[in-house]
Amino acid sequence: MNAGGYRSWVEISRRRIAENFRAVRELVGPGVEVVPVVKADAYGHGAVEVSRVLESAGARWLAVSGVEEGVALRSAGIRTRILVMADFLESEREALFEFNLTPAIHSLEDLSTLDRMAAERRQPLAFHLKLDTGMGRLGTLAGPEEILAALQAVRAARFEGLMTHFASAALYGSGQTERQIEAFDRVLATLEAAGLAPRYQHMGSTIPVAYARREAWRNMVRPGQAIYGYISPVRGTTRKPLLRVEPAMQWKASFLEIKEVPEGMLIGYGGMFRAPRSMRIGILAVGYADGYPHRLSNRGRVIVKGRYAPVVGAVSMDLTTVDVTGIEGVGPGDCATLLGVEGQVSIDAQEIARLAGTISYAVLCGISARVRRVYL
Repeated sequence: MNAGGYRSWVEISRRRIAENFRAVRELVGPGVEVVPVVKADAYGHGAVEVSRVLESAGARWLAVSGVEEGVALRSAGIRTRILVMADFLESEREALFEFNLTPAIHSLEDLSTLDRMAAERRQPLAFHLKLDTGMGRLGTLAGPEEILAALQAVRAARFEGLMTHFASAALYGSGQTERQIEAFDRVLATLEAAGLAPRYQHMGSTIPVAYARREAWRNMVRPGQAIYGYISPVRGTTRKPLLRVEPAMQWKASFLEIKEVPEGMLIGYGGMFRAPRSMRIGILAVGYADGYPHRLSNRGRVIVKGRYAPVVGAVSMDLTTVDVTGIEGVGPGDCATLLGVEGQVSIDAQEIARLAGTISYAVLCGISARVRRVYL
């Protein structure tokens, strides 16, 4: 039964968030700094509340995508170090200094600009330099000697970290990750030989951590999905994941109506489902405007009273219809579980992603703002 009276809501376990963070920290050991990634509203879990939980659990760093996300956390009272990973616009640069955010610098031109700003403000803002070692997105492609010269020219800003991002961490056997590590180490060796060893070196996110790819850990890791209880499967030969985490989110929706429909009745937009017999259907207050994928039309399933109930017809903007034939005691105001566990059955974001032809990250991040977040 929906005691809160919500149409659609997610329940987020603070305990699981904290436990997942501690599991990462225990696996990598005390010599490796753990930087939980809370970008994209903490993968749909709510960045402010998740950051509070992580800070209380001992996180000394958090990572976001843009400056605006970092400012929102500071404004909410978050005091940890905050790494801004995905560049910053010219209009946002002042906020880096005002809110004590640590930028990832992706070009040597931006490095020069940051250094000038730090000198003007007499504020030695720390930065991490990002290398494009093969991802083909953000990060400098400059060679080791050019990077060294640019860093030696820095006077006011403070070079604190060297970082990169893997393109194919889940593709064991491709060789790309090894080549990226080699490219990273060429730059690092040049810097260390000149006495410019960065305090932090980081490359790996959830998969290198979970599958114990220790050569990618260095002294800082950036787990994202693992904090929320997921580890994506890999392709190729490797060990089983050593990390154990549990999903922190359950997604539920209320039934607005339960009705009997006759054999042959068409259900939903386009009449894409025809009742093969007399059926009992339930109409849920959730649709693609809430982030429930349209591609689950006639393909997805939910859990009702500990049993699977298939989606019938099209997922529409605000409503989804499921077959509750044979499930006793379901009425308006009761709820179904879209994501989570009831008794012996479960649905996770990876199952939804497979059926919808997407990835679990997109499922979690796609849960819209109108879905109420409830913290347990």
